[in-house]
Amino acid sequence: MARLLVTNDDGVTSPGIIALADALRALGEVFVVAPESDRSGASHAISVHDAISVVEVSGRSVPTYACSGTPADCVILGLHQIAGGPVDFVVSGINRGANVADDINYSGTVAAAVEALLAGVPALAVSLAASWPEPDPEHHWDVAADLARDLVARTLAAPLPALTFWNMNVPNLAQPLGLRVTRQGRKRYGDRLNAEAGAAGGRRIYRIWGRDIRRSGEDTDDAAVHAGYTSITPLRADRTDEALYRAYGSEPTLTTG
Repeated sequence: MARLLVTNDDGVTSPGIIALADALRALGEVFVVAPESDRSGASHAISVHDAISVVEVSGRSVPTYACSGTPADCVILGLHQIAGGPVDFVVSGINRGANVADDINYSGTVAAAVEALLAGVPALAVSLAASWPEPDPEHHWDVAADLARDLVARTLAAPLPALTFWNMNVPNLAQPLGLRVTRQGRKRYGDRLNAEAGAAGGRRIYRIWGRDIRRSGEDTDDAAVHAGYTSITPLRADRTDEALYRAYGSEPTLTTG
């Protein structure tokens, strides 16, 4: 039986992480280390200058710990302290809201999966494409949890290449149309910076946000989810541009001017 670490960026009280941990129990031993509060948008930040604390959460179906740090902190803590031994797989989610296209760069959910890869542990990031911050009338956490469990089982049986992980995005539907293997899309944001009325102590107040105003081609993650399909995208932690590396890698130096 596998040993699985579960984390997220929505916080330890998120219904998504509870549903995910429960579903993964069918695969083996599960434990949760997640932020004590919502850390959405934290990306791959780690707590370099601040100490982090951890406390056990009672009343859960699996051992669960709340951490004061970031999602990446939670993975480090889980793998090197709380696990007490080797971990076979890290699953990050279930995030409320899709993590597709350029949103991936900001996602603490995705960053937690990358942190697992850096430690040599295979990983999956999973998100439910429910509307956010506005509430959906219903969240199909169980649907996303079951799909994530099945993909983890398949990946344990047939591992991905090193430094590669799945980014899964599930439409918020009782019955998604199917599964599509996709590429990461691109999007353009509108309303990027919003000023708030008034000021505090002479300071102007802004909020950074983004409204999608462009979608990618039909083979991409965001297009698949928009069409009602579950998207799984193989992402790499190694960001080397292989084409340029092959083009220039044989040269001892790259001169300019």
